[in-house]
Order: sequence, then structure tokens, then C-alpha cells
Amino acid sequence: MADWMKTLPEPAIEYLKGRRLDEVECIISDLSGIARGKAMPASKFATQKQFYLPNSIFFQTITGGWGEAAGEEGFTEPDMVLTPDMSTATAAPWTGDWTLQVIHDAFTKAGDPVPFAPRNVLKRVVDLYRAKGWDPIVAPEMEFYLVARNTDPGQEIQAMVGRSGRPAAARQAYSISAVDEFGPVIDDIYDFAEAQGFEIDGITQEGGAGQLEINLRHGDPVKLADEVFYFKRLIREAALRHECFATFMAKPIQTEPGSAMHVHHSVISTETGKNIFANNDGTETPEFMHFIGGLQRYVPAATPLFAPYVNSFRRYVKDNAAPINLEWARDNRTTAIRVPVSDAQARRVENRLPGMDCNPYLGIAASLACGYLGMVEGITPKEEFKGDAYDAEEEIPRGIYAAFDEFASAQSLRDTLGEEFCKVYEIVKLTEYEEFLQVISPWEREHLLLNV
Repeated sequence: MADWMKTLPEPAIEYLKGRRLDEVECIISDLSGIARGKAMPASKFATQKQFYLPNSIFFQTITGGWGEAAGEEGFTEPDMVLTPDMSTATAAPWTGDWTLQVIHDAFTKAGDPVPFAPRNVLKRVVDLYRAKGWDPIVAPEMEFYLVARNTDPGQEIQAMVGRSGRPAAARQAYSISAVDEFGPVIDDIYDFAEAQGFEIDGITQEGGAGQLEINLRHGDPVKLADEVFYFKRLIREAALRHECFATFMAKPIQTEPGSAMHVHHSVISTETGKNIFANNDGTETPEFMHFIGGLQRYVPAATPLFAPYVNSFRRYVKDNAAPINLEWARDNRTTAIRVPVSDAQARRVENRLPGMDCNPYLGIAASLACGYLGMVEGITPKEEFKGDAYDAEEEIPRGIYAAFDEFASAQSLRDTLGEEFCKVYEIVKLTEYEEFLQVISPWEREHLLLNV
């Protein structure tokens, strides 16, 4: 076995035990969360410590178009240096040969982190916490739909047919028999996750037809974002084995609830190892309240990272399992900011705004940045909301332009995420929206063609 293979994480070593590694996929997340990179023979990967890709992969829209996000030198597509983070090496168990995936970090040729690489944005925010003596901890929840294959974008998305031969039923939240309908797909999800060394905290049926949720164990933000990045591919591959699609669209079916990526946050003192959100007697600390205050102050500006597409805003619908304002409360799922029931050491804050369509690195980075600014600036939150928060005033930006207006004016948030990243993100996402505006929808043809 080559020396570099001896340093692989234990699950990868176990996966390859007694087998010959054929291929290594060298990957990195673009702004949309799509895996970009190169696949190469394992023998070639073993002989090089880095490889190169043009920085323009971060200027690409979800449709394959390009945002004019280059600097003063123009669109010259200079190479970035991509170096492997071998702690992320994991199996690709759905492939026909023995393959590993490895996430890479992006640097300039001068050795500086590329500021608009999503993983670097998250690392930047985590480093700000650690400079204060804080260790941020997150636990993401992943909601998604298993749907019938859809090869015609002109057709509405339909629920998949389950094991019983009937389409998946809606409004069956937490039903075990509903989960059993997707048993073969879920079995493959478990098997793939085990091969990759990922620990699933639980799988539940959500409220939509064919909508599932996977909870991950809490941990380091970069590690958890890596896992969500990997899980999206893993789940898609499991679905394809069973003649269905897995979709992470925020709102794939207009009559069903949207899919969120709720993020639970706590912060540990690097000095004491204790959760700074709780005092020794179990009461809540000023840092806890300031974290909530930061979310309330800065979430509107961070919305473009939580809701990156025009479809994302369709999820924020009153009385439909998604928040419409910035209220906070204890054990109340109608609010955007929820404090779950827990003991003192597990005291945490749940941000329910991010959609599952967001880039996990950027969604987690933005959420952490809001809380960080709240603690640094000592922001006091509004009073805890009592009752059904859907009865309160709407406070979420209602579209792409409104969200980016907030994003443009929040200099503290931009400084935390990195101004160069913010500029590139704005350009690419607004270019994406301009592409969307060129498309005439079925609604327009139905209601406007002969009526106006």
C-alpha cells in the first residue's frame, strides 16, 4: 500500500481492504454546491500533491452561464492550486470500480486561500470564532423529496411510487409505514453512508409526499458542511438505483411543503470546554441572547445565501412549515429562530431559515456569521414570541432583488464573510436571475396568452 493510503480515514481504509484502488475523484464545491474537479487514476493521484483548475468555476451559474465576476485583469481564467484535504477522503460506493472522493481546498498561486471558494468562506468565519476563544458547533438537518423520474421540465414533478405500488402520500409526518414505502432507497442511503463513514442520527418522514429528513450528529462546521456536500450526491445516487430522483429544491411541488436545511448552533469555550450559552446553574447567558439578536439583525441580509434561487422564496409560505419572520421562541416550530428543549450543555439555537437548496458551506457560514456578529456587537434580541408566529408581521425579503438590497447594505456581514466573496456571489446570482427572467413560464402562457 502506498504511504499516502496509510493516512486515509479509517472508513476509507476499511472500504479498500483487500481491494485495489482504481480511481480518485478530486472535487471542490462551486458557489451552487455542485462538485467540480477531476477524476484520475489512483497511480497518478499518488504522484502529485496538487492540481489546477481555473478560478472561473466560481463564476459559473447553475445553468452553465457565466457571471462577469473577474477582477481588474479581466476574464483570463487563471489557474487555482487545489490541494487535497486527506481527512475528507471517502468512498464512492455507487461506482463500478473502487473509487475514492477527496475534497480539495483552493489557493492562489501565491499560496493565499481563494476568497470566493465556499469552503474557504466557512473556514474564515470559523477562524473568527476561534480567535475569540470560541469553538462553534453545528448540527444540520437535511430535508429532501424522493420523486418520480422527471425528464421533461415542462411537466410538473410527481411523487414517486412506493413499495406498495401507490404514489407517496402527503401529510404523513413521522409515519414509520411511510418511511417503509421507500425502504430500498433508504437501505442504500444507509449502506452508502456506512461505507463513507458518516453517522446518521435519524431518518423521518416529513409532511410532504415523499419528503424525508436526515439528521446528522453535531460537530465541527467544516466537517458537517463536507458531509452535507457528500450526502447530496450519496442520496441522489441511491435514488437513481431505484428509478426515482432525489431533489433538494426548496419547493419542488407547489402543493407540498418546502425542504429546509435547519442548522442547530452551540458554542463551546476553548478554555473551559463548556457551552457558553448556559451558566453553571443552567440559566441562559448573555452570549446566548446576543447570538439570537445577531440572527434577528443580520438574517435578512444573509437571505441570499439561505435562499439562493427564485424557487427558494416559494418556500417561505405562511402556515406551511417554513418561517415568514424573525421571531424567536423556545420549543416553537412556527418561529424562524427556535430554542429546542435541552439540558444546559446541549443548549442551542436552531436557525430554520436556510433552504436545502443552499450551498451547505455558505448556508452554515452565513448563519454562524450572523450569530458571531450578535455576540461581538452585543445585540439584544426582541422579546420571546408567544403563540403562533405566522400571525406576526412578515420580515423575510420577498424576492431576489429585495434580498440583495439587504445584502449590499450590511457591511459588517460582508466584512465577516469577505468582501471579495460577496462581490462575486452577487454578480453570479444576479446573472442567474437575469437568465431566469428570459424564460416564459406555463403560468404566463395559460393566463396571459389570450386574456391580456
